[in-house]
Amino acid sequence: QVQLVESGGGLAQAGGSLRLSCAASERTFATYSMGWFRQAPGKEREFAAAITWNGGSTLYADSVKGRFTISRDNVKNTVYLQMNSLKPEDTAVYYCEANSWRYSVSSVEGSYTYWGQGTRVTVSS
Repeated sequence: QVQLVESGGGLAQAGGSLRLSCAASERTFATYSMGWFRQAPGKEREFAAAITWNGGSTLYADSVKGRFTISRDNVKNTVYLQMNSLKPEDTAVYYCEANSWRYSVSSVEGSYTYWGQGTRVTVSS
């Protein structure tokens, strides 16, 4: 079982940046594709970004494309989400999730097997 721990959330001003990290406990981290999802207050969890096992393919939601960048370091068993040009509507709890199909960049949450506890991001206007 993969344990995922997110960090890096906090308070940012509109137009600012934050970098989220997600550390995995599993040494087979490289066999998973990874995704970031987010859940705003009162809303359903939604897809933000995904990356294949080797970083060869990425996928972004239209709402974050051009502003967010997903990356991973398989030596450190960590996936990142660099968030630039933040907007108040980016305010949410952000979750990283692991998909055992390593070649997949899926926006469907049902594709993912493991997820962390989340890290909260608040963007003020």
